[in-house]
Amino acid sequence: MIKTCLAALVLVTAAIAQDAKTVIANASKALGADNLKTIQYSGSGADFSLGQAQNPSSAWPRFTNKTYTRTIDFDAPASSLQRVRVQGENPPRGGGGQPLIGEQNQNQVVTPASPPAQVQQLQSELMMMLPYGFLRAAASNNASVKAQTMGGKKYDVVSFMGPNKAPIMGYINAQGMVDRLETKIDNAVLGDTPFETTFSDYKDFGGVKFPTHILQKQGGWSTLELMITDVKSNIAANIQPPPGRGGRGPGGPGGAPPQVESEKLGDGMYLVLGGYAAVVADFKNYIVVIEGPQSEARALAIIAEAKKLVPNKPIKYVVNTHVHFDHASGLRTFVAEGATIITHQMNKAYYAKAFATPNTLNPGKLEEAKKKPKFETMTEKKVLTDGNHVIELYRVQGSIHNDGMIMAYLPKEKIIIEADEFNPPAPNAPVANISPYWTNLQANLERLKLDYDRIIPIHYPADNRKVMKAELLKAVGK
Repeated sequence: MIKTCLAALVLVTAAIAQDAKTVIANASKALGADNLKTIQYSGSGADFSLGQAQNPSSAWPRFTNKTYTRTIDFDAPASSLQRVRVQGENPPRGGGGQPLIGEQNQNQVVTPASPPAQVQQLQSELMMMLPYGFLRAAASNNASVKAQTMGGKKYDVVSFMGPNKAPIMGYINAQGMVDRLETKIDNAVLGDTPFETTFSDYKDFGGVKFPTHILQKQGGWSTLELMITDVKSNIAANIQPPPGRGGRGPGGPGGAPPQVESEKLGDGMYLVLGGYAAVVADFKNYIVVIEGPQSEARALAIIAEAKKLVPNKPIKYVVNTHVHFDHASGLRTFVAEGATIITHQMNKAYYAKAFATPNTLNPGKLEEAKKKPKFETMTEKKVLTDGNHVIELYRVQGSIHNDGMIMAYLPKEKIIIEADEFNPPAPNAPVANISPYWTNLQANLERLKLDYDRIIPIHYPADNRKVMKAELLKAVGK
């Protein structure tokens, strides 16, 4: 009896696998993808600055892609993206801390010679970016299939385990078109995050069916939207990195992390460099850290340096300047350390929900510690003091960058600590326009009548120079 049941189970499993292979093969044929080696698609649309929203309830800022052309070699794998991009809402800064003005001409390339992390990222992108990449991956990853109805429409849902150990699911309609792809990815702030791509308005381009509308979302917010007007298949791709570049954008990541350095700012006050800047304050019975940025690795480096500078005291508080991902991606690590997050009131519910979401795809210290986040919030002003040391926190009113932006002031040391409001340009660098970020910061400093000599940007200058008051005044034309 047991042998009979086992044999039946084997037959059922084999039938399901065969069904998946049939569904994949039929979809590939319907799309004209059986012999697809390369593809180039062009159009226009928008991409969105992930994690850089004006406030926790708003969408990611939009960049308009006036032109967008991507070439993919599936076998290599390799990818080349050329686009002309202009600012949309709430622009992040360009070079020298200025809002980007006019057009950006971008050329982003990944080849087999790129750093391994970029090649792996491209492979993952191809599974979620295009129906053909998904079908190729499904065919070689022991996919399964099930029938499902969604929105009154019947689908064959093909799924397999992605390289990050999250299932990737493709919704294939009765005509063999892939309407939707779904998976989850890890995010240092949000934890396990839904990632979806929808395809619609398929058209025939030389025998290849291609969606003329592509929409990607992460965590429910749009990250890429394209309207496709031209597609070329099986062209000679010959994708090569730009001269002097081994990867995408301005060069691929690599090398050892920066060495942590610290500078004494005054009695019990320390600046920590080696990445985004942080400040460590030695209060009577505990430590205060200003900013938990970038990643778990950076947060651990800051925590280790804080304990080295101030031994035998707990980190009681971490001050979060604003909710953008690059400034919040170390906060989970500080929560695991037992620190209370000081942030603007508008961020509390957002962070509480985010940190309650597990990060099973890339578990970190918070998953090990299983601690719940603690918060102290502020609106316009908050003062931390132990009777000797003083840290004053102020909201930057009128910030173009983030509605809940907080800057810190050390009155004894006469130091301002700020993020993104004044990223000083390199010395003697040409500055075409005075940034409204700079003028708004200066207006806040004048409004608050803060007596300061030095500014510590969280985005510390690459040359590690001290930024003095005169540099901001010169930048704003005073």
